Order: sequence, then structure tokens, then C-alpha cells
Amino acid sequence: MIFPMESKPAIRDELLAHAPWLRRFALSLCGTIDRAEDLVQDTFLLAFTHLDSFQPGTNLAAWLVTILRNRFRDQYRKRQREAEDADGHYSRTLNSQPEQSARIEFAEFRAALAQLPPQQRQALILVGTTDLSYDDAAARCGCAIGTLKSRVHRARARLIDLLAIDSTDDFGPDRTTRAVMANGRNSAWQ
Repeated sequence: MIFPMESKPAIRDELLAHAPWLRRFALSLCGTIDRAEDLVQDTFLLAFTHLDSFQPGTNLAAWLVTILRNRFRDQYRKRQREAEDADGHYSRTLNSQPEQSARIEFAEFRAALAQLPPQQRQALILVGTTDLSYDDAAARCGCAIGTLKSRVHRARARLIDLLAIDSTDDFGPDRTTRAVMANGRNSAWQ
């Protein structure tokens, strides 16, 4: 790639003459020599590639400082969104369950919920998905609180039967998926 600088050695030399104090300024911003050097290199790369946007006769040093400061801010914002994980320990703990089984389980749950008698379904939904107390839910259903509690209990028992839930291990991923995910966390190749 041929930079436009090659045809203008005087401007190139003037840009490079600002390198020492740009390095000092970058070091004051970054705090580390490596990051400061990278920032100065990025600044010169942007200056070289966008030289046509520089207005001759204006302050070249101010233009370079503006590029450097804007590049530093961009890098700072990017680092704020990133989590430092040099040894990969944190990333090994991040596992997501496959969505396919959750969608199937949700479809099965909706089908089982639809099989409940309307009064039990309404009681279960009011108590399980809203912030209503049993008293408020009973008032909304137009029944006594004991009746509402009985409907909720029967609805839950019926769902357990319909969904063939034997224990709390039946919630979430199946045993095979849990084993694969646990093995992936413990393996050395990740």
C-alpha cells in the first residue's frame, strides 16, 4: 500500500518530528509504555491515511493531539466493555444451555397447562406469575382463599403428573447436557 506521505516527504518529516512529545503525552494518558507506543502508532497511521483531511497552514501538533486523544477515548470505551481474563478462567465458567431443549420444554409446559381445568389454570397463573397474594387472587377469582389454595395445589400436582416430573433434577437441562457442560468446564483443552 502506498501512503500519500511518500509523495510529500516534508509533511512526513514534520509529522514524525512530533513523535517524542506525542509519546510522552500518550504515556501520561495510558500509564504503560506498551499502550503508549501502540497509541502513538495508531495516531500516526490515522494521520498518514487521513492526511488529505489536514488543512495546510493550521496547527499540525493540535491535529495530532486531537487524533491521539480521540483514539485513546475509543480504546478506553472499548476496554470498559471488556472483561480482562488473561488465563481464561472466567471464560471457562461461561456456559449457555442449548435453546432447543428449553423451547421444547416450554411447548410441553404450555400443552400441559392447557389441559388443566380453567379454574385451576386461572388460580395457578394468578398466584404463580403475578405479585398477587392468595387473598387478592381469591378475590379476583370470586372464591374463598381455601378454595383458591386447593385449586393451586391440584393444578401443581396435575402439572407434575402431566410433565412426568420426578424430582428437582428434572428442571433445567437433562442429565446428559449437564454432564457435557460440567466436563467442558473441567477439561484442559478449553
